[in-house]
Amino acid sequence: MQFHHHGYVSTDPRIEPAAGVGLDRPSDLPSEIDVLIVGSGPAGIVAAAQLAQFPNIVTRVVERRDGRLVLGQADGIQARSVETFQAFGFAEEIIKEAYQITETSFWSPDPARPENIVRSSVTPDDPAGISEFPHLIVNQARVIDYFAQYARYSPARGEVDYGYEFVGLNVTGEGEYPVEVTLRKVSGYSGAGINTERAAGSDDAEEITVRAKYVIGADGARSAVRHSIGGALEGDQSFHAWGVMDVLSVTDFPDIRKKCIIHSEAGSILHIPREGNHLCRIYVDLGEVDENDGGKVRETSLEEVIQQANAILHPYTIDVRNVPWHSVYEVAHRVTNRFDDAATSPDGKPRVFLMGDACHTHSAKAGQGMNVSMQDGWNLGWKLGYVLEGRSPESLLQTYSDERRVTAQNLIDFDREWSGLMARKPEEFDSPKQLEEFYVQTAEFPAGFMTEYTESMLTRPGAHQELAAGFPIGKRFKSVNTTRVADAVDVHLGHHHRADGRYRVYAFADASGVALDQWAEWMLGSKDSPLQRFTPLGADVDSVFDVKAVYQQDHHSVDISRVSKVFLPLSGPFQLVDYEKIYAAKADDDIFEQRGVSRDGVVVVVRPDHYVAGIFPLSATQELSDFFAQVFLER
Repeated sequence: MQFHHHGYVSTDPRIEPAAGVGLDRPSDLPSEIDVLIVGSGPAGIVAAAQLAQFPNIVTRVVERRDGRLVLGQADGIQARSVETFQAFGFAEEIIKEAYQITETSFWSPDPARPENIVRSSVTPDDPAGISEFPHLIVNQARVIDYFAQYARYSPARGEVDYGYEFVGLNVTGEGEYPVEVTLRKVSGYSGAGINTERAAGSDDAEEITVRAKYVIGADGARSAVRHSIGGALEGDQSFHAWGVMDVLSVTDFPDIRKKCIIHSEAGSILHIPREGNHLCRIYVDLGEVDENDGGKVRETSLEEVIQQANAILHPYTIDVRNVPWHSVYEVAHRVTNRFDDAATSPDGKPRVFLMGDACHTHSAKAGQGMNVSMQDGWNLGWKLGYVLEGRSPESLLQTYSDERRVTAQNLIDFDREWSGLMARKPEEFDSPKQLEEFYVQTAEFPAGFMTEYTESMLTRPGAHQELAAGFPIGKRFKSVNTTRVADAVDVHLGHHHRADGRYRVYAFADASGVALDQWAEWMLGSKDSPLQRFTPLGADVDSVFDVKAVYQQDHHSVDISRVSKVFLPLSGPFQLVDYEKIYAAKADDDIFEQRGVSRDGVVVVVRPDHYVAGIFPLSATQELSDFFAQVFLER
C-alpha cells in the first residue's frame, strides 16, 4: 500500500485524498449525471467502485432499498474473484471472515445398503494449483459492503443513493446527456431478503427526471432497464426444482463442515458450509416438475424441504434449529438478447448497458452468478472511465458486449451441464466417478479462469505468444512470486495490480539488461512512446501506464542507481520517487521459468481488469506504440 506521497498521513491510509467531484459531492441526485447505475448488487457496485477512481466523472448508483443489503442469495466466491478483491484492496480482510473450501466430499449410495449414503471420495478443491488464492464462502451482503467502502474511500467519494426506483428511460440522442431517466422516490422497502416484496412505489410517489450520458442496468433478473431497451432473456427451463436454505443445525453427518456433493436414492444435495463456523447452505433436490405446474412447486414448505434433506442424508439426520433464509426455485438457463442498446440507439452508439443477472440467469449450484457479475462490472467500469475522460474513443464501449456476451454464454453452457449432472439419479451415471471426474476436469472454469477474450482493439492474440507462453493473451494475468528490489520484500507480481484504472506494462529484462535499457530509454523519451503520446499533459508519468521491470538476476545483483528512471517515476504533488516498480526473479520460484518468459526479454501488457492484452519483443517498440494507438486518443 502506498501513501504519504500526497503528504503525511496518520489516519486510515486506505482513504485516498478526495478529488474532482469527490470534493463537494451533493447529497441529492444531480439533474445531469455522467454514469447512472441502476442497482447496487455485485455488478453495479463493482462498476461504481472502479468509476470512483475517475474523480472527474459524475457517477451515481440508485437502489430502491432504503439501506444496505442485509441478506443476499449468493455466497460462493471463486479464486478469480479473490484476485479481484486483492486489486480493490480487501482480499486479506474478507478471507479472514470467510469460510475457505479446501476439499469436496462426494457421497453416494452404499453398494451394500443402497438406502444409506457413504463417503465415496474426497477431492482437493484446487488440485492443479490454479491460483494462490482460496475458494471462499461469504455472504453477498459483505462483498457489496467492501466494494461500497472502496468507492467511498476513492477520490470521487462514491456512495449509493437509496430509495430510488427506476421507472423508465428514453434515449433521445440529443445533447451532451442523451438518456432521459425517470426515477421514483420510494421508502419503506428494506429488501432484507430475496422473498421480500417492495412495500412502496405507489402511484402518488414523487417522480424525478435526470439526464445521463450512460446508464447501466444492474437491476437483476427482472430488470426494468432491460425491458426499457427492448431486451429479453432467451433460453430454457429444466423443470427441475430445488429447495435452498441457510440453516443453523445439529447433525451426526460427519462432513457438515465440508463442501459435499451427495447423491442418494432419495435425491441429491449440494452442501456448502458458510462463514462463522455454524451456518450452512443446503441445496435440496425436489425432483422433476410438470411443465404445466405454473410455479406451484414454489409453494413447497420449509418443513417439506427439511424432510427431503433428511431423506437424502439417511442414515444421518439433521435437526434444523434456525433458518435465516430459504427459497424454492426451478432451474433456468437464459442470456439476454442484447447487452446494450446499440441496435436501437438513435446514433447506433451504446448508451445503455446491462450486466449481472439482467444479462444471464442460471442455477446457483455452480456458484458463478455473483462472480461473473462482478467481472461484468469491472469490464465496463474502466472503459466508461476512459471514454468519459477523453482517453479513448467511444468505440471502446462496444468491446463490453463483444467480450461479456461470450463469457455469459459459456457460463450458461457450463451450468446447464453441471446442474444436469447434479439432478441425475445414481443409476443414471455412466460410472460412479463421473460427477467427480467432471468436477476435477473442469476446475478451471468454476475457479473463474477460463475467460479468454478474442482479438479486438484491446487484445492482440497470437503474435509473439511464444515469448511468454505462461501468460496467454486474452486470459487473466497469472501472478508469480518475485522479490521487490528496493526493500527485498517478496511480492506476488500481480498483487500490486490495483483497480486504479491503469494499464500495467511488465518489461522482463534480457540477461544482460542492455535490451531493457534501450527499451526504457525509448519508453521514457521517444515521441512515439505510449508515455509521450497518451499521458495527459501535466499528469504524473505513471498516471496511465504503470511500467515495471522484472530482472532475471537475484535482487542483490540489481543496482537501482543504474536502473532507468522510467522504473523510478516521480509522483504526487511533491514528485516523490516510487520504488515499487523494480522486481527480481526468485531462484526457487523463477517467474521466467514458471511462465515460459523468454530470456531475451519481453514486454507483457495487461489491461486495467487484469487480462493480458499483448506480448511484444523489447525491440518491437513501434508495434507496441501502434497497439496502444488503437485504445487511446493522442493527448
